[in-house]
Amino acid sequence: MSISQIARTISESATLKLNETAAILRAKGDPVIHLGGGEPKSKAPIEALVAAAGLLNSGEVRYTPADGIPALKQAIIRYTEQFYDRKVAPENVLASGGAKQALMVALQAILNPQEECIFPAPYWVSYPEMVKLCGAVPVPVLPEDGSFHPRIEDIERVITSYTKAIIINSPANPTGVMYSEQFIADIVELCEKRDLYLIMDDIYHRLIFDGRRPINCWQFVKDKTENSKLIIINGVSKQYAMTGFRIGWAVASRRLIEVMTNIQGHQTSGPSVLLQRAAAAALDGTQASVESLRTTLENNRNVLVDRLRAFEGVRVTVPDGTFYLFADFGYYDKDSTRLAHFLLEKVQVVTVPGVEFGLDGHLRISFCGSIKDITEGVERMKWALDPNSPNELYIGQRKLVRDWS
Repeated sequence: MSISQIARTISESATLKLNETAAILRAKGDPVIHLGGGEPKSKAPIEALVAAAGLLNSGEVRYTPADGIPALKQAIIRYTEQFYDRKVAPENVLASGGAKQALMVALQAILNPQEECIFPAPYWVSYPEMVKLCGAVPVPVLPEDGSFHPRIEDIERVITSYTKAIIINSPANPTGVMYSEQFIADIVELCEKRDLYLIMDDIYHRLIFDGRRPINCWQFVKDKTENSKLIIINGVSKQYAMTGFRIGWAVASRRLIEVMTNIQGHQTSGPSVLLQRAAAAALDGTQASVESLRTTLENNRNVLVDRLRAFEGVRVTVPDGTFYLFADFGYYDKDSTRLAHFLLEKVQVVTVPGVEFGLDGHLRISFCGSIKDITEGVERMKWALDPNSPNELYIGQRKLVRDWS
């Protein structure tokens, strides 16, 4: 069988594969604890559910414009004005089948084969593969100081004549680190000076802790005309716990949105009208669910951090936002894939190997589940890894016996 050169370079999504593995184990009745997922467990806003049910009851579920229905675009325009102090037109907005599609379409609209796209590491697992799908070259950048906070010098050092775009995700998946306002200002200035596209992946920008406030990247833009190369990506999946609704969006210059709309029109056409109506209702609703989720996540983070600090040798960077923690488990095993498989096999706890995010020796642990899952999952991990643990552990009625050292 002959497949394309690009297809041969694309690997499976590690996070989606782990979701599948956890589902299979649970279906078998195994007491698996999934600490690797990126899906809040709270319910979607009631406004979203009512809007979707109302349209479904009408029976008028039809095709939509490739760039999104007017009601959703107006909701995104209001959102953009509220959080970015930027008044945009409907022609500046594209609604997509999730923030992932909005980002993918943006990359397809701006990248040529062999051009480079830079992003800080550790990075979301899909960034390199999405860039490769365009025939372009992903350029991950690990901060030289060993932290999870990139410096503008680290980014500048890898810019070449082939560089076309930079992706910034803050707070970041997998680390939960929120980049400083000064860094955001510097990266906006750098991209304008070098005539580069800047893609701000703001999907977690409201899920932040310790009194922090979302950073408005647009305030640092000097060229506020339609020539601006700033692209803002967002969606309802994370902040509204509407992962299965698959609605995201991009805000950019009119010309770029026009091109992205053409691409999306041939790829998938417009997103489902049912799900767009629900997303619009969530954006226009009370917003109480966002604050409730944010508060729950902050509490979950504190519990997880406290539990992990009881481990000998584990280094923890406290997340500023998101619902992920990226801990250094190199003290136990520098091969994160082997370690994650060991934890799944021995105590049925799902984590994500750090190597998938560009930094081995680490595990990404999600805290968007229940407190019970967090505490029991970490307890199982500690029992499996700590050589001083008791010889036996009970999971429900099942007895586990340590047969390793």
